[in-house]
Amino acid sequence: MAAPSKFTEYVDANASKFIDRLAKAVEIPSVSGDASYRQHVFDMATFLKQELESLGVKVTLVDLGKQMLDGQEIQLPPAILGEYGNDKNKKTVALYAHYDVQPALITDGWDTDPFKLVVDEKTGRLIGRGSSDDKGPLLGWINVLEAHVKQGIEMPVNIKFCFEGMEESGSEGLDDLIKREVGAGKFFDGVDCVCISDNYWLNTRTPCLTYGLRGICYYKATVTGPARDLHSGVFGRMVHEPMTDLIHIMSKLVTPQGDILIPGINDLVAPLTDEERKRYETLDYSIDDVDASAGASIAVSQSISEVLMNRMRYPSLSLHGIEGAFYAAGAKTVIPAKVSGKFSIRLVPDMVPEDVDRLVTEYVQATFKQLNSKNKLEVESLHGGRPWLADPNHWNYQAASRATETVYGRMPDLTREGGSIPVTLTFAETLGVNVLLLPMGRGDDGAHSTNEKLDKSNYIQGTKLLGSYLWEVSKC
Repeated sequence: MAAPSKFTEYVDANASKFIDRLAKAVEIPSVSGDASYRQHVFDMATFLKQELESLGVKVTLVDLGKQMLDGQEIQLPPAILGEYGNDKNKKTVALYAHYDVQPALITDGWDTDPFKLVVDEKTGRLIGRGSSDDKGPLLGWINVLEAHVKQGIEMPVNIKFCFEGMEESGSEGLDDLIKREVGAGKFFDGVDCVCISDNYWLNTRTPCLTYGLRGICYYKATVTGPARDLHSGVFGRMVHEPMTDLIHIMSKLVTPQGDILIPGINDLVAPLTDEERKRYETLDYSIDDVDASAGASIAVSQSISEVLMNRMRYPSLSLHGIEGAFYAAGAKTVIPAKVSGKFSIRLVPDMVPEDVDRLVTEYVQATFKQLNSKNKLEVESLHGGRPWLADPNHWNYQAASRATETVYGRMPDLTREGGSIPVTLTFAETLGVNVLLLPMGRGDDGAHSTNEKLDKSNYIQGTKLLGSYLWEVSKC
């Protein structure tokens, strides 16, 4: 069922108002990972509560407890739970988004103040921290509701809003809240499906629906030796050096082509089906897109289907950094006493963190043992999350596909993302319903980076898409 023309006309007529709403949100520096910004995260929650309540949403700010951050115990930002509509004859859709953002300073390399939305009339870009991740998409839902309320259009579905302020810092407290609110008479009772808008198109031209996310296992391998840092001119070749051991270990984890060298890892991966392979062969993406995104011609293959499968449906291992090593300017001739290498593996079905942890730990320890070093090794798993995969043939996806075709005039690509959104799996398993990822932004939005942006066309057309999706769900 197509959305009423009065809805889309209202969105077009109020584009400037919706951009002003986004500007107000961007001005609130709701950085969740820095204790000194915590009050701003609360201010953002208050702003959203007022916006929702002004449109008739029944809102509850849920206390999620406290956390230790920057050496102090502070209050966690509240989860925002909102209800609109309770018609037993309508479907109920749960909508998730987050209102916290990544840190941003102009000294990081921003061209403008990251917390002042810049409207670039020449390019149509809305530039500011959180514009795309995830304040723009979150406000898109509020824009949809406003268009219906102001035009006197009855909402086609019941809505359960679930907004959090800790997504960029581990979603602390959210999983427990979702689990508490499942069951008869609880907040999520009666939910038929979930929609999350917290990801992006594969490129800059083709809308998509995302039905899979990779999980993650993050590791820290620490090698310790002498009681203190040593002078290389005095102790070089006299002692076993921790850095030498660590570099050797990390060199044995993955090849320059990305092949994981840990035995047993690839055996955990679900086999590729013919149906799935065909999806990768038809996606609107090219090696040129890879090069443009990376800023250099460094793709591991000239086969785009192979590159896409490496990103979406196969595990990857990345080396992230070394703690304790000398990295400043100059030429310090030090032998570090203790160094820690950090690396992670992105998980895909049917991998589970427990199996991966065991294989990684055994392999790293065995590799170290072969060195016959007198240094000591410790392997830690810092955190882990399982992959998620949904059925893209479900009516929830079919509704989103029809809405996309209506708004953008083309069918969306069906994609799997290489990153992780842990709450997706929590919703799927706890509520037992289909979860859809319906992106608003483009692949070049630069979330988490400098000069993050959301194109005006994606914000306004994306608002139409979100509203049209709800109308399509209503007839499923």
